[in-house]
Amino acid sequence: MKSIKEQFPAIKVLGRTSKENPYVLFWTGSRYEFGAKAANLSVVLKASFSTFEQWIAVLYDGVPLIRMPLCQGENVIQILRNRNPETVHNIRIIKESPVMPGDGEPYIELTDILTDGTIEAVPEKKRKLLFIGDSITSGEGAKGARTEEDWVPALFSAVDNYAYMTAERLHADYQSLSQSGWGLLCGYDNDLRHNMPDTFKEVCSIAYGDGAKREIRGAEQPYDFSRFIPDVVILNLGTNDGNGLTMPAFTNPATGETFKMEAGEKELLSEASKRRFIEKAVAFLSDIRCAYPAAEICWCYGMLGNPMKPVIMEALKTYRGFTNDAAVRYIDLPEASGDSFGARWHPGKRCHEKAAETIANTLEPYFCTLGR
Repeated sequence: MKSIKEQFPAIKVLGRTSKENPYVLFWTGSRYEFGAKAANLSVVLKASFSTFEQWIAVLYDGVPLIRMPLCQGENVIQILRNRNPETVHNIRIIKESPVMPGDGEPYIELTDILTDGTIEAVPEKKRKLLFIGDSITSGEGAKGARTEEDWVPALFSAVDNYAYMTAERLHADYQSLSQSGWGLLCGYDNDLRHNMPDTFKEVCSIAYGDGAKREIRGAEQPYDFSRFIPDVVILNLGTNDGNGLTMPAFTNPATGETFKMEAGEKELLSEASKRRFIEKAVAFLSDIRCAYPAAEICWCYGMLGNPMKPVIMEALKTYRGFTNDAAVRYIDLPEASGDSFGARWHPGKRCHEKAAETIANTLEPYFCTLGR
């Protein structure tokens, strides 16, 4: 077998990357895709991390073939062996594990392909989706036994995941930005730094953790929104903000600011907490609209209960009132229960399937109006 680096331009890369490092993946669900016409083919992947190993899934003609952790440094993974060299097979290599903030320099990079054949370009799909979420969108608990409680990358999945499943149902390409424990305004621990809106304008600011910004293979760079233009942006946020009600206040060690989501006397949130959440939501929706003027924006919520729904609905109403933006909607998602739970009391595969069905059925008529 020989190296075919010169054929790398044929590879479709989905997921936020920098222009200088187009084959470095950070986010859950980021992937490489190509057609392989070969008897034998191996990929060389570099994995970088300190504690939490990077996991990948390899799909062969749409069917999961390999799921494995990567070792630090270079990994040579054989994907095809003794196959019919005249048949073109679709190969997808998907990053299963999320970004682990502060875990060294967390990424994977395709550095070479070794084969006795060739690879071919896979056409872009006409439909495009962008998902922004938390541990649910990261697929936490989608793998492993329901009794599992360890917080480890092995229990995350980008394939047994409503984002991947929704895209498959709608025949769409997609990007995903998600982080376990993070929210719209604050994380489950009331840490205001742990909010997804502040990550939106960079390639992957989560990669350098809570410390000073530092260069990690382009993660710190402003993201060029023209590189992937979604037809629909799907938000699944609010679960961790609501969880902050049960957690103690958090004090930022750098600024000394203390914050806690506070309960109201008659409503879920106090007026101060509700106002702050709504202000953050309106600002984030405005940022999304600025980045993607033509996109439909859908706030999907409910896979782990829906106590924050009234606040989310008020935030959407407030945003519409300020902007007259009619291309924003809310979608209730089915709640995990019984055997639809996965590990760590997170949604399991069955719950993800139901959520994907709900979202796809809601969006299919919209795509039909676009003629796609």
